[in-house]
Amino acid sequence: MPRLPRALLAVPLALALAACDADGDGTTADGGDDGLQLVASFYPLEYLLDRVAGDHASVVTLTAPGVDPHEVELSPRSVGSLGSADLVVYESGMQPAVDDAVAQQAADHSFDVAPAADLLPFDEENPDDHAREHDDAGGDEADHDHGPLDPHFWLDPQRYGRVATALGERLGELDPRHADDYHAAAADLVDDLTALDEELAAGLASCQVREVVTTHDAFGYLGARYDLHVTGITGISPESEPSPARLAEVAALVEELGVSTVYAEPLLPRAIAETVAGETDAQVLTLDPADGLSGAGSDADYLEIMRTNLATLREGQGCS
Repeated sequence: MPRLPRALLAVPLALALAACDADGDGTTADGGDDGLQLVASFYPLEYLLDRVAGDHASVVTLTAPGVDPHEVELSPRSVGSLGSADLVVYESGMQPAVDDAVAQQAADHSFDVAPAADLLPFDEENPDDHAREHDDAGGDEADHDHGPLDPHFWLDPQRYGRVATALGERLGELDPRHADDYHAAAADLVDDLTALDEELAAGLASCQVREVVTTHDAFGYLGARYDLHVTGITGISPESEPSPARLAEVAALVEELGVSTVYAEPLLPRAIAETVAGETDAQVLTLDPADGLSGAGSDADYLEIMRTNLATLREGQGCS
């Protein structure tokens, strides 16, 4: 769906959109002239709103293309714009600036997707197995108390689909006149995500190398879903600078396990991946965590990004 400025929005939100465009911390998605005014905190949630709300809404995202969503900063005018939205859709714990803005301006008209996503704990001492161990334990909510939570749930299409369903229900409550449309659109999206899940499962089943080394540990859910062991060089925090000891540790792991590929990310510097690859004669490929579009002119959507990731992983992991 094209992301174009809306000229026909209500005045308060139109002013907010202008502020977002001026400050470079948001973009818009085309929606209905008289529909709901919705705010998504970053791209995966924007994609859900685009698909589920369709022509019944106009969508604003708080994170501009090319910006790492973990690091987004909001202008005062952007924060203030949340008060005029019908609904703000965000993920608590993903973007501290957004959490603060929602608490200030949208506590009574926000939707936190984290409960529907059933986030998994990230074990800083054993990052390779954080998601798998939780799934093997049955996903009990009590297990969430033993460490920080991994926010990157959308890299498991099944979890992403559950959030889509929950969002369809929430929009139906907000706008009962179009509830059937929201539910149907969510179901269509779940069908697309089920097809994607089947493609990923089939495409990754035969990979000779099951160890995946990435710049930061954004791919735990994907690893848990498709039986890949993910090691993030910097751990779960993309802004962390790995110590020489950590770089040496990962390089030793790459050599020990015969890993031939280290994955960089489109919104992060390649230097970290290249350092490890240079020490081990591994190649560097780009794996996209799909948490933000790489540029304002990007035509790729979530489904296309994930299918490109599948092709990249099949090349890098030696899949037949």
